[in-house]
Amino acid sequence: MSLWGGRFTEASNVKFKKFNNSLRIDYRLIQDDIKSSIAWSKILLDVEILTNQEQQLIEKTLCWILNKYINNVEKIVISDAEDIHSWIEKLLIDKIGSIGKKLYTGRSRNDQIATNLKLWCKRKSKIILKKIVKLQRIFLNQAYLHQNTIIPGYTHLQRAQPITFSYWCLAYIEMLERDRLRILHVIQNLNLSPLGCGAIAGTSWDINRKKLALLMDFSDCTKNALDSVSDRDFIIEILSAAAISMMHLSRFSEDLIFYNSGEANFIELSDSITSGSSLMPQKKNPDVLELIRGKCSGVYGSLFSILVLLKGLPLSYNKDFQEDKRYLFQGIDSWITCLDMSCIVLNNLKLNKLRSEKLAQEGYSNATELADYLVVKGLSFRDAHHIVGKIVVEAIRQNKYLEELDLLFFKKYCVTIEQDVYKYLTLKSCLKRKNAIGGVSPKQIKHSLDAVKKRLLHLS
Repeated sequence: MSLWGGRFTEASNVKFKKFNNSLRIDYRLIQDDIKSSIAWSKILLDVEILTNQEQQLIEKTLCWILNKYINNVEKIVISDAEDIHSWIEKLLIDKIGSIGKKLYTGRSRNDQIATNLKLWCKRKSKIILKKIVKLQRIFLNQAYLHQNTIIPGYTHLQRAQPITFSYWCLAYIEMLERDRLRILHVIQNLNLSPLGCGAIAGTSWDINRKKLALLMDFSDCTKNALDSVSDRDFIIEILSAAAISMMHLSRFSEDLIFYNSGEANFIELSDSITSGSSLMPQKKNPDVLELIRGKCSGVYGSLFSILVLLKGLPLSYNKDFQEDKRYLFQGIDSWITCLDMSCIVLNNLKLNKLRSEKLAQEGYSNATELADYLVVKGLSFRDAHHIVGKIVVEAIRQNKYLEELDLLFFKKYCVTIEQDVYKYLTLKSCLKRKNAIGGVSPKQIKHSLDAVKKRLLHLS
């Protein structure tokens, strides 16, 4: 029996019933629906809809349903119930009879589903927080291991200036920190309970909505029933956080795909997370990274879909909302999976230190230091830039690194260059001189590592 059958004199069309039902998607809300239902039963006890004995029986039975079915999804989805709410209600009534029917006094599926979705997002957000911190810690471990591993830094995919792998790891720690702060903000905005708003205009029963909110671990209740039952901003916010974070994971993947390529070849991915070719026996493909990069587009799709879904809806509830869970679940599932896989990738990464340092040298990444040296000798930076450009052209023609050129060669381009120029041209010198806050110098990297370690120490 559906929850709305009394008004209708004809049975639902079979195809419509299948089209209308959402149980195969929203079964995942069983834990959240039961949590909100138990809280609601306690409020009904306060307003004397339920006796103490009835409330305890309802709560006990709801807990039994959760324990029996939380890991038996196949037994839920074979039902012809319209959604998880009606499935739980039917099972409750089957178990305890008419007492179960009392639970739905004063409550609409409109405020019920809005509450359950918030509870689900809160649960998942806390899981995501832990996974972000875990990935940050793995980056931190790699950063400590590779403080002296020089790699080429790139702009426009051209070798630009030398950096260290430690510094590269710290860059992604900063990105993930912004992701962490965003999800904390999402949790803060999720902390208002819609339960007790009814279908659209509130409830006639004198319930304590603030107490009800606290029973479900919300900090307070929402202020307007019309807004509350139609609000899905929190889905937009969590998917927006997911989209930005997935962009970071996609860039991480793209970096490693390039570093792993035959052209760069200064990292190696574990055999356990790569695949081969059905035709070319020599291939070892970075499929895991390409999949993370590819799944980013799916999370974007989830975000765009919910935005488009909501943009033309009048207040308050509309059946279009049934589709919001599909986009929400898909987007968050992908984000969590990609965070997990990124941890596995990074934990099993090997670096070819000699190769990466050689690439940094070959790219004339110390050219800026030569220009800075000329500025120290009294030239303007623009003049120095022009001179060094000419030196690099000739060095490339001679197939030599800058530090391999002799002093007489340098003096042909600028007479103020002296023997001390070679101290500027070593890769280690290039790194050491970048000592302003946020720079790549060993001193600044150590400061950053210590600060990140201290911050992560206090996070669960």
